[in-house]
Amino acid sequence: MKKVRDLELINQIREIREFEFGVFYFFKGGIVISEMHEGVLFRWDNAKKAVYAAQEIYDDHIPFIYIANRINRYHVAPFDWFKFYKNRFDMQHIAAVGPLKGHALSMFLKKLIFPKRIKRFVDLDKAVAWATEISEKSTESVN
Repeated sequence: MKKVRDLELINQIREIREFEFGVFYFFKGGIVISEMHEGVLFRWDNAKKAVYAAQEIYDDHIPFIYIANRINRYHVAPFDWFKFYKNRFDMQHIAAVGPLKGHALSMFLKKLIFPKRIKRFVDLDKAVAWATEISEKSTESVN
């Protein structure tokens, strides 16, 4: 599977934040790509750190476009997505890249909370093209 560092988009990184649970790449246009460490249980407390970092990096008018690049096997605490929504961290666009087998409950809950905004990709380049298109449309509507 392709890693973020292999992307042509790599020259558009605004900032990289490394946490104990994974690495988050913050690109121009509000695109955020995560690569979690092997075996991590990704919980609400982890998500808050990443969202607060995004809020520091981006202006308020830029919508977050989040891509989880699942290069490693890790687990998401599925019911923590309700905490995400309850605390008003309503990302407009979310994508997961990679084999999603065994993550059906998590994907189901995300679709309940964020209807019509969850995408699944098997290729990182296609996910980035999707995110770039959304970002460019958002930039056009702001200008």
